[in-house]
Amino acid sequence: MAEGSADVLPRAAIRGLIEHISRRLYLLLAVFVAGLAGGYPLAGDAIEWLMQADGYLPEGVQVIILQPMEVVLLRLRIAANIGIALVVLTMLCDIGWNGRKILSDAYRRKFVPTGGGFGGLLFALTCSLGLGAGGALYSHEILVPMLLEYLSEDAASAGLDSTWQLQSWIGFILGLYFASVVGFQVPLAALLLLRYDVIERTSITDNRGGLWFSALLVGAVLSPPDPLSLFLVGGPMLVLLEVALIIDRMTNRD
Repeated sequence: MAEGSADVLPRAAIRGLIEHISRRLYLLLAVFVAGLAGGYPLAGDAIEWLMQADGYLPEGVQVIILQPMEVVLLRLRIAANIGIALVVLTMLCDIGWNGRKILSDAYRRKFVPTGGGFGGLLFALTCSLGLGAGGALYSHEILVPMLLEYLSEDAASAGLDSTWQLQSWIGFILGLYFASVVGFQVPLAALLLLRYDVIERTSITDNRGGLWFSALLVGAVLSPPDPLSLFLVGGPMLVLLEVALIIDRMTNRD
């Protein structure tokens, strides 16, 4: 049965991706555990840095600790975010390395693979790290200071004391960082899937409205639960997705 041209991901390609990822579950689990174990000691340094960083604690705001386990739970959350970020990086690098093989297995076709291999891995790794750094810089310079100042001024205008709980304050900041770093990987994922013919450019352009809604939904899941964070996190994802389409159109020789 022919697959609809409007499908974002053809059913065979979805099946191939799922089968490939299922064969990598133990690897992805090991990467997550390694990130969790290695990230826990680093989380203490991250908390200390946030406590001393300029722009993260608006004037007049007091941070309090309500329970002894708060710091431990916060460090676990940071370590889990590091583990998830490493899993995303591993998956992108895996697609960069094995993209053509995933496609041939999905459609049960045999052809001479082009692309992928070490070049694809290097491309995915470099772009992923660069986009992650861009997401972190966006959070550090724009997203976090803007939202923290907005929340502080909003509380002050309502006559409320600006007293923030340590876990809520740092959790809010970490949520924005994590959402930006992971969200900025969207154009790379789209570019890899386009380049390996898993999806077609028209599949994205014809379903742009649904993809925009999905990006905002992902932004809502990844970011702290307020509308302003949703749009400030989801908006760059949409812009970067359009940039990925432009790059694919300019570089695709087909």
